[in-house]
Amino acid sequence: MSTVRHAAIDRRDAGFTILEVLIALAVVAAAIVAIGMVMATNTRGVRKLEQHFALMQTAQTVLATAILPRRDLAKGRLSGELRDYGWQVDIGPINGDFIIGKEVPWTPELVKVRVRSPSGAIAELSTVRLMRKERKQ
Repeated sequence: MSTVRHAAIDRRDAGFTILEVLIALAVVAAAIVAIGMVMATNTRGVRKLEQHFALMQTAQTVLATAILPRRDLAKGRLSGELRDYGWQVDIGPINGDFIIGKEVPWTPELVKVRVRSPSGAIAELSTVRLMRKERKQ
C-alpha cells in the first residue's frame, strides 16, 4: 500500500484567498492616500509660509529704504512698487494727546507701511519717527 502524501502547498488552508489579498491591497491603498494627503497639506503650509515671509521681508525693506531721512521726512503719502509688491507709506500725527514743550524741536509722527503681494495678501507695519517741528513765522 502506498501512501500518497500531499505537499503543504496543496492543502486547502495553505496561502491567502483572493479576498484576503484584496483586503490587504485596500488597506495599503488607504495608507498611501492618507500619506499623500498629509504631504499635500504640508506642501500648502510651506508655500503659505514662504509667501508670508516674502511679504514681511518686502515690508521691512520698504520700511528701511523707502522712508526718507529724518531731515527730509514730511507728512503725507508715498507709494511705489518693489518686486511686484505694491507699497504705501503714510506719515501723519499720532493719535493721542502729546504735550510737547515749545523748546523741543521734534514731534513724534506715526509712519504706517502697507505692502500688498501679487496674490492680494496685505501686511502692515507701524513705527514712530521724530520729525522737526514746523516753524511758525
